[in-house]
Amino acid sequence: MASAASSVSSVYIASPEGDTGKSTIALGALQMLCGSTARVGVFRPIARSTAEPDYVLELLLDHTTADLGYEQCIGVTYDDVHEDPELALAEIVARYHVVAAECDAVVIVGSDYTDVASPSELEFNARIAVNLDAPVLLALRGARRTPDEVYQLGQMCAAELRSQHAHLVGIVVNRCEPDDMDAVAEALTPLGVPVRTLPEVPLLVAPTVAELQVAIGGELYSGDLELLQREVMKVMVGGMTAEHILERLSEGMVVIAPADRSDVLLAVVNAHEADGFPSLAGIIMNGGLQPHPSIAKLMAGLRPSLPILTTDLGSFDTASAAAATRGRVAVGSQRKVDTAIGLMEQRVDSADLIAWLRVDRPEVVTPQMFEHQLIERARADRKHIVLPEGDDDRVLRAAGRLLQRKVADLTLLGDEATVRRRAAELGVDLDDAAVLDPLDCEYSERFAVEYAQLRAHKGMTYERAREVMGDVSYFGTMMVHTGIADGMVSGAAHTTAHTIRPSFEIIRTEPGVSTVSSIFLMCLADRVLAYGDCAVVPDPTAEQLADIAISSAATAARFGIDPRIAMLSYSTGDSGAGVEVDKVRTATALVRERRPDLLVEGPIQYDAAIEPTVADAKLPDSAVAGRATVFVFPDLNTGNNTYKAVQRSAGAVAVGPVLQGLNKPVNDLSRGALVQDIVNTVAITAIQAQGVGQEQSS
Repeated sequence: MASAASSVSSVYIASPEGDTGKSTIALGALQMLCGSTARVGVFRPIARSTAEPDYVLELLLDHTTADLGYEQCIGVTYDDVHEDPELALAEIVARYHVVAAECDAVVIVGSDYTDVASPSELEFNARIAVNLDAPVLLALRGARRTPDEVYQLGQMCAAELRSQHAHLVGIVVNRCEPDDMDAVAEALTPLGVPVRTLPEVPLLVAPTVAELQVAIGGELYSGDLELLQREVMKVMVGGMTAEHILERLSEGMVVIAPADRSDVLLAVVNAHEADGFPSLAGIIMNGGLQPHPSIAKLMAGLRPSLPILTTDLGSFDTASAAAATRGRVAVGSQRKVDTAIGLMEQRVDSADLIAWLRVDRPEVVTPQMFEHQLIERARADRKHIVLPEGDDDRVLRAAGRLLQRKVADLTLLGDEATVRRRAAELGVDLDDAAVLDPLDCEYSERFAVEYAQLRAHKGMTYERAREVMGDVSYFGTMMVHTGIADGMVSGAAHTTAHTIRPSFEIIRTEPGVSTVSSIFLMCLADRVLAYGDCAVVPDPTAEQLADIAISSAATAARFGIDPRIAMLSYSTGDSGAGVEVDKVRTATALVRERRPDLLVEGPIQYDAAIEPTVADAKLPDSAVAGRATVFVFPDLNTGNNTYKAVQRSAGAVAVGPVLQGLNKPVNDLSRGALVQDIVNTVAITAIQAQGVGQEQSS
């Protein structure tokens, strides 16, 4: 039965009970596989129900790289298993093989339909795993158990798996008390398989304000809609006087109070906005009451961003409903997703997982694999990156994701109280980040003096330099110049010129390069190419084109691309003439003269550069034609339009622009940048900074 899927690497994540956090383990495993395998799918042998979507499957499908739909990835329902287990098993096997035929690896997530710690459920999951030829990764719950109790459960489960001839490759004990993780791992050592432990993280089971709204049948009275997705870490019934409530407020709390408690409402709304008080998740006005018109007018005038909900339930029922609401790691809960992935990355080495599952590394590189490799490389030698736009929500969310996954150390620029307050409202943890105000911080004076000296030949005075250092782009660039930060990423809310002009003045170009340029890393379905220059130099000279080609080759190599340079033009080889073709021909000769070690071809048309059959006809003896990886465009107009055409028409992921030629890394974002774009660019900047450090040490 396993022969059809024998070439597929799979893992069956099973548990003997509910509430283990299998989705966290499955999500982390899926992310690791996507970083090393081209087509990764997910399969849910037993779905929760057909009446409503399985939120675990929806979550995992959102992170797969195989082209599979929801219905394809479901085996049978619980009712099917209860009615006829053997028929259900046959259906599961048949449906799995359809999925496996489209994948290189599959994460199979076992059932979780009981809340009783018993191996009886595990028996059927073991039978499924054997029939799917999938090794088992066992998920156990450590919460409210001693290490010995976890061992007893693990021993019982291992015996049950053996009795069904299932192959246990590892155990992940989730939701452990942080102080018990090592003891739990040691207790399970006699089982003879690798053991990893994950700590209990309250955030992962905390409901969002939106989930509380559903639980209490509430409506939004006022507040920022975006903040409905913030997690609720604690609920308090405001049954005491305002001053005692203020004493008990904590981060991420929701306060329940009837609308006629004007003192409580006003105190809580103002506390949320005030320095020195926690950032709250919301207020629930219970009892079906509305605030007195005067109080309502006053609250409206304060324009609170804090979500305020109303419900007809009484205090006890509201508190009970809120306490019983358990949050889910689901599609859209990005902070929980990042936390779950971060936990697995920090506690389970991806190389170990790949080895357990005997996953073959493919020759292709997918966009997801490339992004995963960026994060892994950045995290391996963490660098300090400054983000000047601390007042932008996208930057704050990206910062939270980067810190959660330990990709880089960060400094954000802006008024510290304002930046941290908004981050807290968005549910972003900036505890591990520094926040500096360029107008008033320990570096302001030093930077002004140094900038005045750097630009003295241009008539710069100290007084003017002090004003210039109030600009976040200049201040951030000075942080990089002085070595306080290793790199800078900006541009989400500023123009390209505003981001990189300070770099020209302060950081300047690296030795042997006189042109600052850029490349886009174009992640196609099966490979990554470099396109340059698509963002900086409008109409390069032959000398500048040569600079761009040499810099692009170096940047491509830094990101694992074997550089074969195509100097693009509207003609190939000696077939054309004209000013533009001659410029490219001259640039190609300059590259060969300056860097005879590089493979370069030009002038060459795009089709001859990328397509082997065309190359065989036009340049049959070329080492680059048909195999180019670095494409140098003759001007910005051509480059910018081409990268956008490929991005939109071929569905490529365009990472960049990545600036090159500077002494230290500074990178520009598109003003339409998404959070993931910012994360990728920070990772790229960190990797560039690693290269600078290596060059300096050598």
